[in-house]
Amino acid sequence: MKIPNFKFKDRVVLVTGASSGIGRETALAFAAAGADVVLVARSADALAKVASAARKLGVKALAVPTDVTKQPAVQTCFRKAIQRFGRIDVVVNNAGVLIAAPVPEIRAADLQKMLDVNLFGALWVMQAAVKTMRAQGGGHIVNVASLAGRRGFSPLGGYSATKFALVGLTEALRTELVGEPICVSLVMPGVIDTPMAETILSDPVSSGTWRRSLNMPPSWVVWSIFAAIRFRLTEVAVPPGGALLEKLASLAPGTTDSLLRWASDTARRAASKGKKS
Repeated sequence: MKIPNFKFKDRVVLVTGASSGIGRETALAFAAAGADVVLVARSADALAKVASAARKLGVKALAVPTDVTKQPAVQTCFRKAIQRFGRIDVVVNNAGVLIAAPVPEIRAADLQKMLDVNLFGALWVMQAAVKTMRAQGGGHIVNVASLAGRRGFSPLGGYSATKFALVGLTEALRTELVGEPICVSLVMPGVIDTPMAETILSDPVSSGTWRRSLNMPPSWVVWSIFAAIRFRLTEVAVPPGGALLEKLASLAPGTTDSLLRWASDTARRAASKGKKS
């Protein structure tokens, strides 16, 4: 899917999780569209490489190594961005982590790690973004959630729980900001061809029900982020219509549960047969 030819010249875009995957592709796409970028992630070395690539596109890039799970660190990150650029027009709240496990086997430490990044990290970024955008008179926040935030399935129960929570926070914030010049959008990807997807594909059950060939390229998510900003959309699913199908499935959850269980059991048997052969 071709990324739309939207222009963001003279705008400042902050992207979390910018060191790899969707975040990296998003940051470089904004740079190609003329925006100055603030790159946020934990790895200073990886951010430096992305910043160098962005500058080669003719824009300014500020790399701010930050652990988004630490609220003071997020606040410091936003201060540095304001000191450098004077404003932040768009915040793409993308940092996330996925640790796959069936619900009876989820470890408390793993769930806490996902909550810290996917929920609390996203919350600290949202709070800092709202404070900044209220002070400057407007802006746009894009929260990258997941279709797993509309429908839980194995072995992503813990991850789904964190994304369900992020969806709820986003919808609440959107209603709280009605009448203010701050737009809040949800982008809901399915399985994207990134390092995170390898977590799903390495699981014998989920790999049997999801083929690598079905993974969507990161550019689809970038397109959705651009579209959400350009058209001030409240929610965009990747692929289009994915969230609608999940909402319709909620009308018959028992049937959906049975179908997903059948698919998981079939995959498990196929994986077991493959090991024996």
